Amino acid sequence: MAKQPHLLVEEGDVHEIAIIPGDPGRVDRIADLCDDSEVAAQNREYKVVNASYEGVDLTICSTGIGCPSAAIAVEELARVGVDTFLRCGTCGALQADMEVGDMVVATGAAKEEGTSKRYESVEYPAVPDYDALTELVSAAEANDEEIHVGPIVSDDAFYNESDEYVDDWNDANLLAIEMEAATVFSLARRKGLRAGAICTVDGNLVAGTQKGADGDDELPEKAKDNVERAIRITLNAVTAL
Repeated sequence: MAKQPHLLVEEGDVHEIAIIPGDPGRVDRIADLCDDSEVAAQNREYKVVNASYEGVDLTICSTGIGCPSAAIAVEELARVGVDTFLRCGTCGALQADMEVGDMVVATGAAKEEGTSKRYESVEYPAVPDYDALTELVSAAEANDEEIHVGPIVSDDAFYNESDEYVDDWNDANLLAIEMEAATVFSLARRKGLRAGAICTVDGNLVAGTQKGADGDDELPEKAKDNVERAIRITLNAVTAL
């Protein structure tokens, strides 16, 4: 198969399991925790790194912000041999008792985005693969990490998440909001592939806080610290998968 037009990779360039953060900078952070790593390609918002962790080969690829760019990453990685996708990102909490730095493993994602709807009806579920979900939870429990496990929502409009929307999501007991999981889950399911997601809370929309609100950095310090814990959980899940 020809080189993919956005990720600039072809068959043989990547491994079967991929960790997919949104931020290209987080690709480096994940790679730094691996035993070895090498850049395979870099273009636009996509940085692709091959690595190994505890004897298991994996690929790390950033997706950029939002479902449209995440869909491109999943489509192109799937075409060149990836069969398992683990999103490791950040999210905004939708429940009052959740704190910055908490971690969420998603059991499903409401489709408040447009990309998955170009593939299928909104009634079709955006859910993770059972094995991916189970291994993320098991990896957290093995490290005595406290996590929230439950449904989230994926939304396109970061700056238009009104009180009306937040109240409705809160009433529905959705745990958190982010911008990629619904499409990642839907595409993986349609293609017979595996996908899961773990996200670190970087703000609480019920409390009226978003990332960047506490200073010059995008993430609060506690979220920065716990992103590394989420990365380690994800890497340990990779070894099980």
